Amino acid sequence: MENDSEPEQSCWAYLPNVCLSHVFWWLDDRDRSRAALVCKRWNQAMYSGFLWRTRTITFSGRPSRSNISEFESALWYVKRFGKYLEHLEIKFLNPYNAVLTRKFQVTMRGLLSRLGKCNSRLVSLTIQHLELDRLVWRNIIRNQFIKNLIIFLKRMGIHLVHLSLKGARVTLEEGCELLSSLSYLKNKSFASEINIEDFFSHYLSIYSSPLFHQTMSTFRNLVILTLNYNCISDELLEILCEHNAHSLWTINIKCHIHDPHGQVVWGMSWANLAKRAPKLKVNFFFERVMKHDSLARILLAEIPLRSISLRSCYFSDPDWSMRPTLTNLLPAYKHILQKLTLEFNNSHESLDEELLQLVLSCKKLFFLKIWAFLRVAFVERLLQNQAEGKCTLRTMKVRIYTNRYETIEEDRMLRDIFRRYRDLIDSELNYFVIAYPMM
Repeated sequence: MENDSEPEQSCWAYLPNVCLSHVFWWLDDRDRSRAALVCKRWNQAMYSGFLWRTRTITFSGRPSRSNISEFESALWYVKRFGKYLEHLEIKFLNPYNAVLTRKFQVTMRGLLSRLGKCNSRLVSLTIQHLELDRLVWRNIIRNQFIKNLIIFLKRMGIHLVHLSLKGARVTLEEGCELLSSLSYLKNKSFASEINIEDFFSHYLSIYSSPLFHQTMSTFRNLVILTLNYNCISDELLEILCEHNAHSLWTINIKCHIHDPHGQVVWGMSWANLAKRAPKLKVNFFFERVMKHDSLARILLAEIPLRSISLRSCYFSDPDWSMRPTLTNLLPAYKHILQKLTLEFNNSHESLDEELLQLVLSCKKLFFLKIWAFLRVAFVERLLQNQAEGKCTLRTMKVRIYTNRYETIEEDRMLRDIFRRYRDLIDSELNYFVIAYPMM
């Protein structure tokens, strides 16, 4: 006798929609497309909006067979799922030649055009490290890309909350036009997070530009602002005080040796901003700006400094000394400093005692990272003070430079210290300490 009943279905057929969607969440694009062919229900699951809200599109900067599929895949995604997109990150890794930059520009033109027409949800856009001042960006390619991006930002500026163009390296005029695009429809922008670190080309004195000040005055709801010190001026601080004091929470400032940083900014300007924006935290990142005179002109006592990073990038200069910075400058923030990163080549001076006293004086310090010429005993003294409750570190990362290729003795001593303080380290610290030959 024939059995006319329905064939028994797999347990997968009864999987709840929420579980099926989570299965699709873990699949890459190719596997999602294959799974969508299984049945109508699985095909519908592929079009669940939450699967496509966040996207990172990566373009390799060197010629390869995968380049074509990368560009085609990006356009495929935007055409089919761009309407769901809320967070978009574009990566263009180390472009090798003008052919690839041209291909990238053409692809981005199509991608941004399509997205601008079909999407009304995008709140976050990140395109970092384009380095548009490099020779691989021919003028016509570069100008066309910037034009396409400006058109896109004018369309989407009303929705965007977060914009990062870190490392774009554009001219003053181009940069201000890009930023002004966000306020195109309402003459003001309510974006809350802007990252323009290394946004402008090297050597530009942005701080003296009325055009830049006018552009920044259109932002009315900044919470987090990341930029270079060559943008900082009394005028900018006054603009932030007038238009963003109610919302401003964090300012991240990078100061690089190649960026102009000799401008005079008055302590009163910082004091007024700190008073009007009581939640404000300022984080400074210095690269190869190590001389005390330069730092003293920048690090004013009125700044509500929470984090500072001083990096010499392995360069050593016998004409500068870190001692006055450690003993006179940084202690001004001992009541508010929370994170301290120091990476410098101090082969010409011993700073163990000064570093230890600085750490002990900063009562709110919880993050410490030091790469320097130190004695191993420095680590033991620091752990002993932690055990006695004289400091309250939660992260301790130390790289001890040595003038020898072999670090066998230092490694042995560090292992002994770790064994003695293991209970303390396991219970309280994110701990990483090594000896490192610096030849």
